[in-house]
Amino acid sequence: MKGTMAEFVTTEMHTGGEPLRIIEKGYSDIPGATILEKIQNMKKTMEDKRKLLMFEPRGHFDMYGVLLVPPDIPSADVGAIFMHNQGYSTMCGHAMLALGRYIVDKGIVKNPTIPETKVNIQCPCGLVESYVKYDGKKTGAVRFFSVPAFLFAKEISVDVPGYGKITVDISYGGAFYALVALSQYKMDRSATIQKIRDAAGATTDTLKKQLKLTHPDSEDLAFLYGTIVTDGKDQYSEDVSWNVCVFAEREVDRSPCGSGVTARIAQQYTRNLIKIGQTRTFEGPTSSRFTAKPVKEVTYGDYSAVIVEVSGNGYYTGTSKFTLEADDKIGRGFLLN
Repeated sequence: MKGTMAEFVTTEMHTGGEPLRIIEKGYSDIPGATILEKIQNMKKTMEDKRKLLMFEPRGHFDMYGVLLVPPDIPSADVGAIFMHNQGYSTMCGHAMLALGRYIVDKGIVKNPTIPETKVNIQCPCGLVESYVKYDGKKTGAVRFFSVPAFLFAKEISVDVPGYGKITVDISYGGAFYALVALSQYKMDRSATIQKIRDAAGATTDTLKKQLKLTHPDSEDLAFLYGTIVTDGKDQYSEDVSWNVCVFAEREVDRSPCGSGVTARIAQQYTRNLIKIGQTRTFEGPTSSRFTAKPVKEVTYGDYSAVIVEVSGNGYYTGTSKFTLEADDKIGRGFLLN
């Protein structure tokens, strides 16, 4: 195309309605010995590409993407860098459930096995071990084992402007989240997504000003990613538990949120509300569902942590080829929200 200065090729997927734009072409080699170093370099020199692919007119306020890079952990098949409307994230469970299929289908794992193929994905938070259903022809459901997840702090009281005093737990499932029952905002399930987005976003903004987070491995992982609004059903039950994850710059996860349900299981396990091997079903705002269960207690730094198994389905929605003409300033990316 005459006058084109950039070209990107992607495969599009979704998990529970949450988009995943897998970037296959358009990025040059990214300097950095580790994934976290690569992300720091992307923040300095490649923000234009993130905005072009995540923002309008090619994306939207709630778009989500991943760039596959060479791993720096020898046992990993591939490394993953996640991106969204605000920047970059440390973990993404819905991406794991879609990427597992993609990696097997693309032949990145050279010798797939039946009935499941193991896929090791290095995320910024660490190595995630996934298992992809495979019958020799078609891939299907995926389950993954989380990095160590733990309850960082419980019953933190915070005065959120417009909502008054609420109490939250802070839990880590590959990213840090504030967990709060919807009833604390004096809302019920009839509340619109926009009202939940506003309440959760205000909670995150307030907590960021007063909460100091630490992480056993890296300070690059020690930031509050978002707030998860739940139905308050934390005691183990075979009933479905509902939640909405609002992360990054008030982005709403359409799925139950893989790292989010990991954080919820860590919260419930630490509070003795669930036992090893007990499976819970979580539902997101599109009524899509993930299952999750604690599978192993581990020590992680100074924390008593747990490995969580999360299961779900990712689906292909198409492929895209994006271009940018040299004189198209608006086409470099914008958001109206």
